[in-house]
Amino acid sequence: MATELTQLQHAQMAAILGPDPSHFETLISHLMSTNNDQRSQSESLYNLCKQHQPDGLSLKLAHLLQSSPHPEARAMAAILLRKLLTRDDSFLWPKLSGSTQSTLKSVLLACVPREDTKTISKKLCDTISELAAGIIPEYGWPELLPFMFQCVTSDNAKLRESALLIFAQLAQYIGETLVPHLDTLHNVFFQCLGGSSSAEVRIAALGATINFIQCLSNASDRDRFQDLLPPMMQTLTEALNCGQEATAQEALELLIDLAGTEPRFLRRQLVDVVGAMLQIAEAETLEEGTRHLAIEFVITLAEARERAPGMMRKLPQFIQRLFGILMKMLLDIEDDPVWHTADTEDEDAGESSNYSVAQECLDRLSISLGGNTIVPVASESLPAFLAAPEWQKHHAALICLAQIAEGCSKVMINNLEQVVSMVLNSFQDPHARVRWAAINAIGQLSTDLGPDLQMQYHNRVLPALASSMDDFQNPRVQAHAASAVLNFSENCTPEILTPYLDGIVSKLLVLLQNGKQMVQEGALTALASVADSSQELFQKYYDAVMPYLKAILVNATDKANRMLRAKSMECISLVGMAVGKEKFRDDAKQVMEVLMQLQGSQLEADDPTTSYMLQAWARLCKCLGQDFLPYMSVVMPPLLHSAQLKPDVTITSADSDADIDESDDESIETITLGDKRIGIKTSVLEEKATACNMLCCYADELKEGFFPWIDQVAPTLVPLLKFYFHEEVRKAAVSAMPELLRSAKLAVEKGLAQGRNESYVKQLSDYIIPALVEALHKEPEVEICSNMLDALNECVQVSGTLLDESQVRIIVDEIKQVITASASRKAERAERVKAEDFDAEEGEILKEENEQEEELFDQIGDCLGTLIKTFKASFLPFFDELSSYLTPMWGKDKTTEERRIAICIFDDIVEHCREAALRYYDTFLPFLLEACNDENSDVRQAAVYGLGVCAEYGGSVFKALVGEALSRLDVVIRHPNATHSENVMAYDNAVSALGKICQFYRDSIDAAQVVPMWLNCLPIKGDLIEAKVVHDQLCSMVERSDRDLLGPNNQYLPKIVAVFAEVLCAGKDLATEQTASRMVNLLRQLQQTLPPSTLASTWSSLQPQQVLALQSILSQ
Repeated sequence: MATELTQLQHAQMAAILGPDPSHFETLISHLMSTNNDQRSQSESLYNLCKQHQPDGLSLKLAHLLQSSPHPEARAMAAILLRKLLTRDDSFLWPKLSGSTQSTLKSVLLACVPREDTKTISKKLCDTISELAAGIIPEYGWPELLPFMFQCVTSDNAKLRESALLIFAQLAQYIGETLVPHLDTLHNVFFQCLGGSSSAEVRIAALGATINFIQCLSNASDRDRFQDLLPPMMQTLTEALNCGQEATAQEALELLIDLAGTEPRFLRRQLVDVVGAMLQIAEAETLEEGTRHLAIEFVITLAEARERAPGMMRKLPQFIQRLFGILMKMLLDIEDDPVWHTADTEDEDAGESSNYSVAQECLDRLSISLGGNTIVPVASESLPAFLAAPEWQKHHAALICLAQIAEGCSKVMINNLEQVVSMVLNSFQDPHARVRWAAINAIGQLSTDLGPDLQMQYHNRVLPALASSMDDFQNPRVQAHAASAVLNFSENCTPEILTPYLDGIVSKLLVLLQNGKQMVQEGALTALASVADSSQELFQKYYDAVMPYLKAILVNATDKANRMLRAKSMECISLVGMAVGKEKFRDDAKQVMEVLMQLQGSQLEADDPTTSYMLQAWARLCKCLGQDFLPYMSVVMPPLLHSAQLKPDVTITSADSDADIDESDDESIETITLGDKRIGIKTSVLEEKATACNMLCCYADELKEGFFPWIDQVAPTLVPLLKFYFHEEVRKAAVSAMPELLRSAKLAVEKGLAQGRNESYVKQLSDYIIPALVEALHKEPEVEICSNMLDALNECVQVSGTLLDESQVRIIVDEIKQVITASASRKAERAERVKAEDFDAEEGEILKEENEQEEELFDQIGDCLGTLIKTFKASFLPFFDELSSYLTPMWGKDKTTEERRIAICIFDDIVEHCREAALRYYDTFLPFLLEACNDENSDVRQAAVYGLGVCAEYGGSVFKALVGEALSRLDVVIRHPNATHSENVMAYDNAVSALGKICQFYRDSIDAAQVVPMWLNCLPIKGDLIEAKVVHDQLCSMVERSDRDLLGPNNQYLPKIVAVFAEVLCAGKDLATEQTASRMVNLLRQLQQTLPPSTLASTWSSLQPQQVLALQSILSQ
């Protein structure tokens, strides 16, 4: 049977590709058929031809394209050829014979002048471009460029348009090869953009010019096209003047592309270009779509700060105009009754597309230009809006404040009084939508201007929100007030909240019982947040609140109440965590019974319960600790299922007309990568991220109790270290890595590992650490790189010497890469500083970006510190390799953080490698001594600590430098502000280092002077680790009756007793229990052995409360 089928297939292919064209034409028409069976049969036949007879198939398609009288057949042939010849995984071109290749190229070019149907012409140009892009780099197409130049200089407008369309798509592939012909190209573009050309030719020329400018890497080459800007803009204005808005919109989209990638190309004519765009945005006779694109152009320019930092801030008059346009668009809102009667908070009836575009643009504009530019413009216009009689104007002003708060936070925090008063005055507005907008603004400001707003204005904001909760006529207002309580309390300390808790909790309870469902949901969220912020202070409300919460959980069972039930879970679990295990234990059992029943029932895919339940279980675990273990077998299977969800991804071609299904569905996020448009269902990603976070929580909370799940969780999370669709998923996977290792190690140590031993921990470590290093190598976000280094550091701490040399090697190699990548990012930023329009706002942004690099270096220092502590001298060969990366970090031109980290790494080497580290002293000690007197206190602290370690382990190598070390330490200790809070850590470490020099180099110093000077600095109270070391050393010296310490005739004894008294009075902070008991014994000995008169004078030098404290300690 199989052979017959093959013969049949052969026969079919022979017919289709044979001399009679009708068979092939039938196949092509069936491919376009609406009949599914007919279409799928034709598709399988077509694919057979593609697989077995690619030459025949390509030539047939080319022939059809060239000679078919039917436009739809020619269009289909162009599309199929494009797909056939695209350079993808199954690239067909190399498999075609040389003669087929030649025929295809010449037929495609021959069709360009012959094709009269505009849409097919465009498809044909796409096919030629697609093929050229695939073959030019490797195989070449020498006839193409002469053909394009011939067409573009022809009198035939259609030919000129076709050549320009092909050129636009090919610019990125052939742009650089055309640099020698810049003048010719310039003239061609200039003519095609000129007034005598048709609108189609001009728009095609605009696309070609913009794409070409973008592919020129040399700025001076780009500048030769500067004089094309006026005719480029003319293309846009003429299209508008002729009422061709579709063409104008096409031109705007091309110009937006240019603004995003080459903003500085526009700089010299910026005033004219931006002025023209704002004129379009202001023209109310134009379509909204056109005006929105003109605004998008200006916003894109403002956002292009990496390429043209500060440029748009130089045009304040335009910013004022744009702000005015956006404020006017915010007025495009109607008082739709549906808004008032809505059942959900996200109903936005009455809002127009003008309104939503303005909202989004105000946010983007303020983030890109910053508060110093936006706040003065806003302060000028908002008061007038608030004073106007129309409710729409009040509403617009409040919406605007909420939108600009994130970008303007630093400046708005300095004008809090004015901002808060503006908003709170509108809480009394007669119009419900204005009151809603005022509450909305307070919620947003609480997030963006917190915690300053909470600290300074709690006494005005919280009472205002509480009274809005009484607005039973307007449930939308009530629900929003409850939501704003959430925003306010998230940035709030328990001390601020406490005085208001009685009032707020009782109001929220009223809303829980009497409100509409939307209001009840808001009240639950607010209660959860208030409990979370007030922690154990919430205990007094527990008995009043919990019965209502449990009633909702048990009774809200029908579909309409799903979100209400989900929110009750969230609230119960947060209240439980706030009040603690003892108070919550009995209710927790009942709640978990309900959750277990729900978990067992079949929930619908879009039921919010699933996600809320995942989080509630994890909080219950945090609250109950090890008591939660019996529930893990119920919790884990669905949690693993959610963590393993595959992203729901749709991929289409970026220029495809078929928009991704449901692209208006808010749960789909679209990103364009190269020529592909990718749609991702965000709800799936969010559930996945939540689940990964919860897995991390369980491992962290249950420690060794999590062991039974590691074998399932590790293979789930390790691949997600490279899950680039969602940052939260990656972050959660990263955080979980050390937790999994720690759980395994503890379980093995405590004998709870089901018979497994240390080799299991090694196996897990061998799986996790290389994966983490590989993910770090590919990670695009600096912040996540820091998280990964932090996790790697913790993993190394847990695995310790289980790591073998090959793993240390990959870690060290990756650290080199991270340092190199960071240096190149910094160099790029340094270039940005040189830009013409760079200003203070840009400086601020740059500072924030560089702070992320500091955090990265911090983690590198910690990682290397751990490797040094773990492997000691056997790490030194790696340290030698790294020295060319680390030594430059000591340089004066480096940031204080880099210098501090370089010093800390050297300190670790000295401390943990001891004699093996002596060979580095000559290189690094001069740096270290100099750094002891650095301006920055953190650098000083690291350096003087290093001196102490060198004194302890440096032996004869350090001896020669004791004199200089003493003078360096003396400067730190005698500094007039040495013990101020910012300097105290450096001071304490200097005192500790001085003590070590006294201990190890007594014969190299003037002990009678130096030892008492050291004693005089005691006790030290800032660095509690060094304090314990130093006070222990003092104890040992007294125990052996150190003559230099006690002084002639024991004259320093009162000082020693005073130090002991102060240390003992401080409890456990300044000395270990062992040291403290030795001090007590020494004081008792002194009481018995010293003459009464000496004793009396010693006591008299103490403060009265110290005497009392000592007497009570000594009498025990």
